[in-house]
Amino acid sequence: MAEPLVIVSNRGPIGFRRVEGALRTVRGAGGLVTALRPLVDRHDVAWVATALGEGDREVAAGGPREERLGEAAFRLHLVELAPCVYAPYYRVLANPVLWFVQHGLWELKRDPRADLSAAWADGYVAANRALAAAAVEELDALAGAPLFVQDYHLYLVPALVREARPDVRIAHFVHIPWVGPDGWSVLPEPIVRAVHEGLLAADSIGFHTERWRAAFVETCEAVLGRGADAEARSHANPIAIDAADLERLAGSPAVQERRRELLVGRPELLVLRVDRTDPSKNAVRGFAAFGRLLELEPELEGRIQLLALLDPSRQEIPEYVDYRDATEAAAAAVNARFGRPGWEPVRLDVRDDFPASVAAFLEYDVLLVNPVKDGLNLVAKEAPLVNERDGAVVLSREAGAYEELRAWVLGVDPLDVDEQAEALRAAIRLPRTERAARRAAIRDHVRTHDLDAWAERELEELERRAPRSA
Repeated sequence: MAEPLVIVSNRGPIGFRRVEGALRTVRGAGGLVTALRPLVDRHDVAWVATALGEGDREVAAGGPREERLGEAAFRLHLVELAPCVYAPYYRVLANPVLWFVQHGLWELKRDPRADLSAAWADGYVAANRALAAAAVEELDALAGAPLFVQDYHLYLVPALVREARPDVRIAHFVHIPWVGPDGWSVLPEPIVRAVHEGLLAADSIGFHTERWRAAFVETCEAVLGRGADAEARSHANPIAIDAADLERLAGSPAVQERRRELLVGRPELLVLRVDRTDPSKNAVRGFAAFGRLLELEPELEGRIQLLALLDPSRQEIPEYVDYRDATEAAAAAVNARFGRPGWEPVRLDVRDDFPASVAAFLEYDVLLVNPVKDGLNLVAKEAPLVNERDGAVVLSREAGAYEELRAWVLGVDPLDVDEQAEALRAAIRLPRTERAARRAAIRDHVRTHDLDAWAERELEELERRAPRSA
């Protein structure tokens, strides 16, 4: 019989919408669902998550229910949060505060001196309590099951569950970067202490890279004097992609149709970026670097294009709207300076269209991934896996994936526009044999270090630190 496991996350693996009067199931957005799929396939999973829309809230009102993720069955427990809780939890604390702090983006805050006490107590704490209570219900139903908590939305859940059920084995995985004590110093001390104490209530705490793990240890020592505890409980385990699934998708009719559309106007040299309209992704400096490349290499006029496929992200948050506006302005500035009839240097496409992104993965000559900070960055793994032109990769040293891929990419400082421009130039000039060898090495690495291995390691780390009772 499959071992039981309780997962808790902000977003669930599936959602629900009313379509022509019928309640329909839709796959949850984001990479977390894909990452945790092996656990659902192999374990008796109860998944606790927030009800995010009207359909979700309708399901939440009926209580936990059996659902399917592909061929695998699991128990779904959606938690409805009142608007007066969800808004400060998600739109004030989780994304515009914790996300910005942990990505080194505090200077972009509209209101950096705002009083966060009410949003913390009435939003973030209240939401974590509600999800922790639901997790305890599921843990009681699945005797002996461990709890696997996901990401920055739920830093307090381990401590809340530990208080209610002291003997439960708890793992927490942080999918975004961690910063040192100076980075956290912009927040009130009680919030910083609660975040670190909440995580230290887990038996096993996972990060994508050794760098983020070491920063966590440093802040635990500085804030709580508990660096030794953090050292003992934390590990680095970079998340993987579902290589086989992406390769199947690359050959699908939807992707091939988008590829034919792309080929109609494809330039001789295609530089690609695929990410969200998110300040951490650093699109503005990426466009500036491309403009600098055109200054350095005027003979590229008419031969090259930067295709930017950006997924609109968190447009209910003012800082994200500001950055989307800045992104569009930066692209327009490059086109105004360098463009001419019949040649648009930067093609910016803001829409949610993953098949179009995969089609572009197949066709790029240079992939530009230059986040200010990124917990990992899956695009740096996905695109080289399926690319068919032996494309080169220019990758920020601040992306978690750089630790894994550094031998096969051109690393850049994401704040240095000139260095990024030089890296783009170097990528274009790389001999075809060198590009082919680098791409093959990334492809082999991605296929070998797969999602099954990542998921199993997480459970092994938990078992090592908190063995099951006999």
